Parts: sequence; structure tokens; C-alpha cells
Amino acid sequence: MDFKEIVDFISKIEFFNDLDTAELKQLSDKMIVQNYNSGIYLFKENKNRQSVFILYAGDVELVKKTPQSEQKRLAYFSMGEIIGEGAFVDDSPHSTSARTVTACTVLTLSKVDIDEVFKQNPALGLKISMRLAKVISKRMRSSNTRFVTLGTQYLSGAMRQEHDLLGEKDVPNEVNYGIQTLRALENFDITGVPLSFYPDLVKAFAMVKKAAALANHELGLLDDDLASAIDDACAAIINGRYHKCFVVDMIQGGAGTSTNMNANEVIANVALQNLGFKRGEYEHCHPNNHVNLSQSTNDAYPTAVKIALVIRNKKLVRYLMDLIAAFRVKANEFAHIIKMGRTQLQDAVPMTLGQAFEAAATTLEEEIERLTQNSNLFLEVNMGATAIGTGINSDPDYTRLVIGHLREVTGLDILGARNLVEATQDTSAFIMYSSALKRLSIKLSKISNDLRLLSSGPRAGFNEINLPAVQPGSSIMPGKVNPVIPEVVNQIAFKVIGNDLTVSLAAEAGQLELNVMEPVIVQSLFESLEMLMNGMETLRSRCIVGITANEQRCKELVMNSIGLVTALVPLLGYEVSTQVAKEALERNCSVYELVLEKNLLTKDELDNFLKPENMLKPRKMIRK
Repeated sequence: MDFKEIVDFISKIEFFNDLDTAELKQLSDKMIVQNYNSGIYLFKENKNRQSVFILYAGDVELVKKTPQSEQKRLAYFSMGEIIGEGAFVDDSPHSTSARTVTACTVLTLSKVDIDEVFKQNPALGLKISMRLAKVISKRMRSSNTRFVTLGTQYLSGAMRQEHDLLGEKDVPNEVNYGIQTLRALENFDITGVPLSFYPDLVKAFAMVKKAAALANHELGLLDDDLASAIDDACAAIINGRYHKCFVVDMIQGGAGTSTNMNANEVIANVALQNLGFKRGEYEHCHPNNHVNLSQSTNDAYPTAVKIALVIRNKKLVRYLMDLIAAFRVKANEFAHIIKMGRTQLQDAVPMTLGQAFEAAATTLEEEIERLTQNSNLFLEVNMGATAIGTGINSDPDYTRLVIGHLREVTGLDILGARNLVEATQDTSAFIMYSSALKRLSIKLSKISNDLRLLSSGPRAGFNEINLPAVQPGSSIMPGKVNPVIPEVVNQIAFKVIGNDLTVSLAAEAGQLELNVMEPVIVQSLFESLEMLMNGMETLRSRCIVGITANEQRCKELVMNSIGLVTALVPLLGYEVSTQVAKEALERNCSVYELVLEKNLLTKDELDNFLKPENMLKPRKMIRK
């Protein structure tokens, strides 16, 4: 790329459109053309700003590390967009990382060169600073209204006019959605959580629309160019682009129509650009006539939701398996530590701390099969049902073809429902899966209760284990550390249990050929999934892996426990053992001491019988 090409290119970027030719040349003269392969970081979170990057070709994602050390995508940038523009004003650390998604050509302007140019031309520095202030203001406005994608840096103020059943409305030129999405934004500012918060749901909608376009093309209902443009738009969404265009609130009236139309409009407008047209020129690619061809919200929406839940469940199971593995590590680590088992919070019989942790691992392991079985119910979909299951406005061969394409696009063993009328109104698969999530959450909550009890104290409680100290526990009591991680898992469980009730009530509220309450079912399930995944990872990484045992404390509690007498019943009999327990309580002495004092057993006999290997598993009984 030569100098003239650089000047021509940046002169068309809105950020620089108020610079004169001399100023453009000053900046262009310092720009370096660099090529990057995919997966390369332009800059990293917490590193000082060193350059401004202008994308000439390719795609870049803006990501941020979560508390669970995962990279969460915040925005997507393409040709003509600027990244790291804060370097124009200072060298403060980046709050995010920028990583190439595809091979990229980037114009780079270093902080050193920026300072030199601004020193030579203070007026240019002032112009850039004022422009940057406007960009920040517009980004904040965009964030507050949720109208544009985070990848759209500049709002020109230009509008396009669209129309629907209720009339006409102005839509910002930069956005890829249309009038029906705009109405949904106005009508349903409910949770503040847009569809884009759940990337798997957005991808699943693109998969459904892609499969539909392929089926309609095969039937001759979409020509090659149109089908290809829709296919490419869906593929881009599946690969992670345009997610921030899915702005409709998760809870909405209309049985999911707003969500379906958000997808239709975004795909249509991206397809229009693929075809060389402008957004909103729907005569060439229409959200309803082309993207929604042979479909209804009533089959596209639940099908996409079910695909997304299958995908999300696989991730949930991976988090669950990691948590199980952490419990197993501790079970092995604590296998030799004798502790007192308890029933009804009273002393019972001895066990090992390892057995307690292995029990937690095993009970959670059972949930893998339950979750998988119930998520498999989602593989049966009603695609091809259209409005109520009769298949009106679809070709007789459409259902067979679209199911085949869905299997190919998703890689899942998707099946068409046997009775589409029944499948369109039935929400029982959601009930079953929600119940499995509730069961898992109840187990996690019980385990969290146990961890809180076993770590209670440290001086006035059980104090058998130590949970990692992750934050000070009190604003008034010095030195206090609370079991905050198990506590938050308890609260997650309460929310999941409540969401399960919401799913049950919403499923019951269905009437005749459709259940219009599906959006709240969907929101409840995805919220439960998100909280459980985050909660299990937090429990694993911030609690379980760092637990230590107070071995001496565990042993002392066993030796001083009245429950120890149960292990001696085979030798002494129930009546004698009862008298020993009663006297030990009255005299406030240990069973061990009392048995020796009364010469009921020799020390060797007692020590042999109270060995861990003799107390922790069945053994041959002696007939009395």
C-alpha cells in the first residue's frame, strides 16, 4: 500500500473527516502497514497504550478477561474502524484486549509518532481530542439506549425510514436491525438483558435461518445470489459477528416475535450489504419475504432456543465435570483423615474427610446423566410447523429438507416432531430440563451448607476444614472471615429454584395451539444456566481447590465423641454400649477413656477396633 492509498483510505473514515489534506498527510506519513495472522493480539489488557490501529482489512474482536479467566467478547471491528484510539491522548493501560479474528491488514500509528505530530501541529492535536470526546459521548449514548452495536464507533445522525403494519419510523443508518426491533426496544425495556448476552442463542437463530435459506434455495424459492447472501450473513453471525445487533430484551410479549424479527432484520440487512445494497433496501432482501420464508416465530423461535440449550448444556456439563474433579482431588488428599460423621447435626459414627468429599463428587456426577438425558429432549423440534403446526405457507418437502440442513449446520442429531400441532404448543421439554437444573442446584446448595458447617468457627465451631480466605468478613468485627463462596452458591440455588417455578407456571399458562409465555421460560432457563456455570466455576476455583484440613481437630472430635461407642457395639453389645455412652455424657469424659477404666476391653483391643480401616467399612461380625 503506497502513501496515496493510505491518505485516500483514512480520508473516508468518519473519525478523520474534518481534517484537511495537510493534516491527513501528516498522520499518514507516520502510519506503518502491518499484516497479522488470525489469533494475534494487537494489544493486551492492562498493558500501556502504545499505538492506534486502523483496520484496512480483516476483523478484530475486543475481549476482556472474566473472573473465571475466560476471554469474553465485547465488540467486533471491521474495515475502516479504529481500535485503541485512546493512545491519541495518553498512554494509560488498556482495559481490554484486541485480537485478530481473521488475517488482518492494519495501519499502525505509534504513540511516539502521535506525540511528535501533535507537537508540530497543536491544532491537529486539539481537533483529534475534540473528535475523541464526541466518540466517547456517542458510545455512552449507544450503550444507554442499546440501539447500536459496540463495534459501531460513530453515529452520523443519518436516518433511514422504514415501515410496518403500524406506520413509519426512522431507524439510525448505522444499525443492522429495523423497525420491528426498534418498536421492541421501546416496548420491552424489562430486564436490561438483551439477546446478545447469550451468544449461543444468537448463533442458534443464525443456524435456523441458515438451514431455512438452504432448504428454500433447494426448493427453488430463493435464487442463488439471495440464498448465498443470506447464508453468508448467517455464517458471519455463527462465527461471532453482529451479535451486538441482537438488542431485544429477553422477556417480551408476543411469544418471541420480537426476537425472531430482530434476527430476520439483522440477517436481511447484512445480506443486503453482501449484495451491494444499502441497509433497509428490503425490495432486494426482505426480513419476512426472504429471511423468514417458510417459517413462523412459532417454529423458528422454539427451534433456535432448543438448539442453544443443547449447546449450552454441553458447556454446563464441562463446568460440572471440572467441579467434580476438584472434589475428587480433595477426596484423595483427605482419604487418611478420620473425622466424625453426623446425622441430624448430632454425632453419628466415624468416617474419613475423604469420604465426605467423595460423596460430594459422586452426587454431582449423577447429574451429568440427568442433564444430558433431559437436554436430549430438545433435539426434537417443530421446524416446518409454521404458525400452529399445519405447515401453512411452506412447501410439502420443506420440513424434511430443513431438518436435514439443521442437522448439517448444527452437527446435532435433530429430529422433526412426529405431530407438529402438538409440538408447537408443548413446552414439557423445558419443564423437564428446568427440573434437572433445579436438582443440580439443590445438591450444590446442600454441599455449600456442609462446607459452611465444617469450616464454622474457627474457635467456636466445627473447624474441621479451612476454606480459602477470599475477602474480609466484617466491617465491624476485626479478623472475621466468612464463607462467602458457598454463600453465593446457596443464593444461586435459590434463584434457580425460583426460575424452575417460573418455568412451571409459564408452561401451565399455555392456551390452545401456542404457549405465548415462552420468552419468560427461555429467560429463566438461560439465566439459570449462566448462574450455575459461573457459580460452579467460582466454587471450584475460589473455594474447593484451596480447602485444607485440620487433621488434629478432626481426630480430637472423633476421640471425644460419644458416637464412637457405636463402633464398639459388635464387641460390647447394645445395652452395655448404651450405658457407656450415658455415663460418658454424665461424667463429661470420652468413651475411649471409660471403656479402659471399666476394663471392658484392653487398650490393644480398643486401639485395634478403632483403627480407621476397621471403622470405615463393613467387617466380619462376631455372633454374640
